[in-house]
Amino acid sequence: MTTSVVPPSRDRALLRQAVALAEKCPRSAGAFAVGALVADAAGEIIATGYSRETDSHDHAEEVALARVAPDDPRLATATIYSSLEPCSTRSSRPRSCTRLILDTPIPRVVFAWREPAIFVDCEGAEQLRAAGREVVELAEFADLARRPNTHLFGG
Repeated sequence: MTTSVVPPSRDRALLRQAVALAEKCPRSAGAFAVGALVADAAGEIIATGYSRETDSHDHAEEVALARVAPDDPRLATATIYSSLEPCSTRSSRPRSCTRLILDTPIPRVVFAWREPAIFVDCEGAEQLRAAGREVVELAEFADLARRPNTHLFGG
């Protein structure tokens, strides 16, 4: 696995934007509110997405990745930022967000909050690492990522 040299300040700024996208999500009793974005090696945003943005079953990473051509050369050095650990299992679609990421050449994933075992036991970070992707968890943003999801915890 090759680790890239991305300034921590860039990761924090882009992850903060992904977390802010989660606030736009229509609330659901059966799914997390998540924001995601794909940025190129220079930190320019290529695509964004949030849960249920275009369909009631959409996940944020899925929406963002659908907005980038699969053969876009920027993906080879891109980073995907997500407010929540990419899912490793899902019932609403045949491919998890982890699988969707692995089906691209994106080498880095940065996320804020480990997926709580409310709906499934998530192993996204572990699966991405096992496949040779660089995975960065910035838990300092976990509380912000939880905010649009308080309804799932009785809040």
